[in-house]
Amino acid sequence: MKITDISVRVFTHTSREVKDSDGHTHPGEPHKVRHALLTITCDDGSQGHCFAAPDLVRPNLIDRFVKVVLLGQDPFARERLWQGLAHWQRGSGAMLTDRTLSIVDLALWDLAGRKLGLPVYKLIGSYRDKVPAYGSTMCGDEMEGGLATPEDYARYAEWLVKRGYKAIKLHTWMKPVSWAPDPRMDVKACAAVREAVGPDMRLMLDAYHGYSRSDALWLGREIQKLGYYWYEEPMNEFSMSSYAWLATNLDIPVIGPETADGKHHTRAEWIKAGACDISRTGVHDVGGITPGLKCIHLAESFGMDSEIHGGGAGNMVLCAVQKNGLWYERGLLHPFIDYDEVPGYLNTRTDAMDAEGFVHMPQHPGLGDDINFEYVNANLVK
Repeated sequence: MKITDISVRVFTHTSREVKDSDGHTHPGEPHKVRHALLTITCDDGSQGHCFAAPDLVRPNLIDRFVKVVLLGQDPFARERLWQGLAHWQRGSGAMLTDRTLSIVDLALWDLAGRKLGLPVYKLIGSYRDKVPAYGSTMCGDEMEGGLATPEDYARYAEWLVKRGYKAIKLHTWMKPVSWAPDPRMDVKACAAVREAVGPDMRLMLDAYHGYSRSDALWLGREIQKLGYYWYEEPMNEFSMSSYAWLATNLDIPVIGPETADGKHHTRAEWIKAGACDISRTGVHDVGGITPGLKCIHLAESFGMDSEIHGGGAGNMVLCAVQKNGLWYERGLLHPFIDYDEVPGYLNTRTDAMDAEGFVHMPQHPGLGDDINFEYVNANLVK
């Protein structure tokens, strides 16, 4: 069994999400956007698939790096293939990113699951088949009735509780909001949400790396008083020593790193330096399920939880195979967006959540995405 082709289909679908000038996601009017589906095909007809942003699987990357490593190879040699792609990163002129590695790795796992007739999380070795989800909000905005004020966050938190979420994570205001970032406004939002949901609800804050040491420390101490569950990315994560200093000076658990480059190697350095109390990984942050498993077991070896960053089928798999982590991050959520709506390129919502706040692992073979191939093929970009 050998890999014979790697192909990409770019298609359009309707979205109500838009990006601001700093890359944050917000609600918008319905509009057409481009998406991509990478497919790995073998000589026996077996296939594996993964969705991606088109830029991550553009022809130059697929032809120059991915095909060079994968064509003619055994698709079950995932570790060797992942190591081969990771080796190419150094000589790629920064073109071959961990996010592209992730898409290829996820497609290889999907292929294995489809070939063997198993969900990928069972192929790896499952720990659980349902995971509690926390509601992860979009960043704050200046939309009337959106997430423009602390009161808006409080009202939305009440709705999230009614929807079934057992924990909520706030992303507060960042640029280009005219007055942001402001740690005092962050505290007002955190306090309003705490008052709205009561003392027992688990709450987290992602302060989105905009602050100095002094502001990050002050903000951490304030949400510590409010009984927040963890504190995430208040500073630039490339300064690991700043996080070691912050974790030393706070009682609230500091979680990280989230986006810092370096895969499992960087997570090891953070743990060694005492820069985090909870480790962080996600398939798109470290290059796929293959290195994600390394990160999870690394943290486990130190008696540390490793919480998964972001949603999607690949991250659901990591959640389902780990003991040392509790939550699935569901979102990004906003009062003006119906997150439960199924996008056209899927037949069912991959991370559908029940009334008790649990996301259940899909049971069909592969990663978990129930792909609407007819929709994809009917909306191809010529």
